[in-house]
Amino acid sequence: MNMEFRISSLYICVKDMERAINFYERLLNKTVTEHDDIYSVFNINGFRFGLFANEKVNERHIYGDNCLPSFDVDNIKLVQERLLSLNCTIVFPLTKIKNNWILEFADSEGNHIELTSPVK
Repeated sequence: MNMEFRISSLYICVKDMERAINFYERLLNKTVTEHDDIYSVFNINGFRFGLFANEKVNERHIYGDNCLPSFDVDNIKLVQERLLSLNCTIVFPLTKIKNNWILEFADSEGNHIELTSPVK
């Protein structure tokens, strides 16, 4: 028997859906594709990036850094400028690791998000 795993989506927990949607629309320069008070979704090149307001359905969640969503970007310096304009806290500064630039920031809800970009 052959089992093949694929990942086509992930979600992060948010405390304030409207604030989170506003933040990610500005960061990603995309409009949310599914808007809901409990679960909203961005389509990023076929990948579903969800925002889940877990407290609205009484689901307990412990915030931390045990799962780190990572976005690949073409121009990390340009995205870094956008993060600064959004007043994001940079939790891991722009660092070259092997053939990639890595940066980690805290979003509007306190989630840590990683950005990577190939060294050119």
